[in-house]
Order: sequence, then C-alpha cells, then structure tokens
Amino acid sequence: MIKPKALVPGDLIYITAPAKAIENTFVDYAVDFFYNQGFRVLVSPNCTCKYGYFSGSDHERTMDLQSGIDNEEVKAIICARGGYGSIRILDSLNWAAMLRQPKWLVGFSDITVFHHRLFNLGIQSIHGTMPVNYTSNSPEALQTLMDSLCDREIKISYPTTNSAKHGRAEGTLIGGNLSIIYSLLATKDSFQFKDAILFIEDLSEQLYHLDRMLFALKKAGVFDLIKGLIIGGMTDMEDTTDSIGLSVQDIILQHFNFSKIPIAFDFPCGHFEDNRAMIIGANVLFSVSKEEIQLTYL
Repeated sequence: MIKPKALVPGDLIYITAPAKAIENTFVDYAVDFFYNQGFRVLVSPNCTCKYGYFSGSDHERTMDLQSGIDNEEVKAIICARGGYGSIRILDSLNWAAMLRQPKWLVGFSDITVFHHRLFNLGIQSIHGTMPVNYTSNSPEALQTLMDSLCDREIKISYPTTNSAKHGRAEGTLIGGNLSIIYSLLATKDSFQFKDAILFIEDLSEQLYHLDRMLFALKKAGVFDLIKGLIIGGMTDMEDTTDSIGLSVQDIILQHFNFSKIPIAFDFPCGHFEDNRAMIIGANVLFSVSKEEIQLTYL
C-alpha cells in the first residue's frame, strides 16, 4: 500500500463537504485548528452551501472534491462531515491525480465509501474525526488525527473489556462504518478481507439490522478471511418493542463460536467524542490479552 507523504508545517490542507451540509461555525473552527497547527487551509467553494440535505448538487460536490484531488499543492483532504451522499459522487470522480501524487483523505461514517475506493487503488487513508466533531472531540481523537497526518508514532491501548477474545494477529487494517461496508459487499469497491484486521462501528441502527449485516458478512466469507476483529462504537443502537433478546456483544460473538481470532470491544473509534484515527491500509499488530488491548502500527 502507498503511504501518502507526512504533512509538514506550511503544507496546504483542503476542507470539503462531499455529503451532508455543514454549518459555517464548524468549518471556521477547523480552519483555525489547522492554522494553529502550522498549516495553510483552503475551503472548497461549496463546503458551507446547502442544497436540500446536501452541501451542494452532486455535480458541485464532485467538482469540490475533484479540485482537492487535482490540486498539486494540496497535501491532505479533510472531509467536513458524513451523513449521506458520498456514494452518489464516487464514480464521477477521477482518481488519476491521487495515483500520481498520493495525499491523505480523512473522514469516517459515510466517508467510508471513499476509503474503500482508495484501498482498492492501493493508497492508505485515515478513518478519523471530522470538522463537524472537532469542538466536542477528546484530546486523543485530535492528537491521533495529527499524528497520523504527520507520520508520528501511534499506539492505541486500553484495559481489556468483557467479551473480548484473546489472541494476537498481524495484518492490514481495514474497516469503518459497518453499514457502508455491508452496502459495498460484492461490488468492485469492496475491501479485500484476506488476512486483514477488520474494524467496524455504526450509529443508530436497529439491533436486528446489525444482526442482518453481520450475517451478510458471514455468508460472504468475510469472517473466514480476516485475522482479527475490532469493534468500535455501536452508538445509540435501538431495539424493537418486542426485543430481539440479544446484546451487541451477543449478536457479534455468535459468529465466532469456533473461531480463534482476537476480538476486541469498546475500541475508541466511532460516533463519539473519543474517535481516534485509524490508518486504513497500514500494517498493524493487534493483541488482546487478559489485561490489555493494543493496536500498534508496524
């Protein structure tokens, strides 16, 4: 996998909104944040516009992101927020300039769509917090974002939680929003799961839909291919009036009764304040012991 160059002070960062509309105040805060880190910032023309639900028409959002891809001076593209809309413009984008001059693309949630495409182009990208969240993010979320962009050492560790399955595995880190991963199964943009460490997170899904998505991954052979599974935030999950009778952990672990791969729950990534950056396409060591869960970049 190609790793984009590390950012250095004075580099140009490009902020764009390829999906849902975003308020000016969040973008202004992000501009100040990156200025204070020593970078120059360019905001796309339609970033803070509104076209119904979206920040612009499909054409406008495509042109905004395309400008960031094609601009040789831009060293990192920061997606302002997720929501929905990335899939509507994915196939209208020309990624040739990204192949000629790889640069970081950052975001999560709906932005997982672009992480899939970049992974299949052989370019690493950053699953990390976005301007819509900066004002409420933990210091660790913002620090790991900057560490990822600037190629500084990152190791994430925390005490082992209940339901974890112990073990160690080395592999390529892939993942993101489960609903997006599920929606792209069996497409040309699907992740390549063999020998991967897969991480998943999601927001406001019904528990029965979580169950359905995981069965789809299982039937597609994903769980037979991966070497480790990281569960991030399963935030604000909902149950039906007549309960499904299973917790998030139960729904996940039922697929691994006879598997020996390490599995971690409550990993600090997802739709909450402590959303730490994850480098998709990087080689990592993932370990789960009785005392501690660790993710180390190799």
